[in-house]
Amino acid sequence: MREYLIDVNLPYYCSLWNGAEFVHQKDLDDEWLDSQIWDYARENHLTIVTRDADFSIRISTSEPPPRIIHFRLGNIKASELFEVLYKNWHNIATLSKEHKLVTVYRDRIEVLS
Repeated sequence: MREYLIDVNLPYYCSLWNGAEFVHQKDLDDEWLDSQIWDYARENHLTIVTRDADFSIRISTSEPPPRIIHFRLGNIKASELFEVLYKNWHNIATLSKEHKLVTVYRDRIEVLS
């Protein structure tokens, strides 16, 4: 069962995202507008995984919102992103089931209920 929609602003090739619970936006339509991604995630009960701040902003003005996992890591190398991702994914996924927004920084993870 799919649980996560990976935005095109995150690497397509990530072994963590090869499971059945992940769908990459690129496999749906890599030219969708944020509103189309948002609607698809909401309609299909998916958590959006992204680096796009627009989703974090929109979550407070749209009801019911899809859940969001927002990586706020600045300009980092893919290897650094993967390091943060693999080190923290279990915790991130657990938090995303309880909170509508999980924001991941290099040194911490914050949540919004």
